[in-house]
Amino acid sequence: MTLETDPKRIEALAREREDANWAFRRFLKGCDMSIEELDSIVHELYKNVSGQIDCRLCANCCKVIRPLLKPNDIERLATHLGRSGEQFLAEYLEEDEVGEGHVFKTAPCAFLHENACAVYPQRPEACRSYPHLHKHEFVFRLSQAVSNCSVCPIVYNVYERLKQEMQRRRVGSYDSEFE
Repeated sequence: MTLETDPKRIEALAREREDANWAFRRFLKGCDMSIEELDSIVHELYKNVSGQIDCRLCANCCKVIRPLLKPNDIERLATHLGRSGEQFLAEYLEEDEVGEGHVFKTAPCAFLHENACAVYPQRPEACRSYPHLHKHEFVFRLSQAVSNCSVCPIVYNVYERLKQEMQRRRVGSYDSEFE
């Protein structure tokens, strides 16, 4: 399978496959594979795909996602920039739509310069962890993964390869409609 790396093409392909991706999510939620086994497959796919993609050539996540910042993220960034927490909040952040915390006011991120993060060592935890495929219990983050298929070449390629792997293993009642 060829690796897709163009963010515009990935967005279009993810939109075309949205129904199939949600159907595959439902399949994964209901299949009889253990959480640990699914994690093992996803982690291996992530390792393989991420090793072939240079995020700095894309930076699409920084262009379209506004991550939720934790209080320690805000403090760390404010200190790094020589501002008080209140100054940093006023200048760069706004409350998120559901009131769970703060997100950057703008997308692309104000700290994205020539596809590189100007505050990389102090970047928010959500940015450090993105695209979250290395974490355990992938099955509980499937909605996030489906949404990120249209944003991140790594997520898109891992999800497509996961479909192939599940078909290869003949897990449960795999349906070719996921293709």
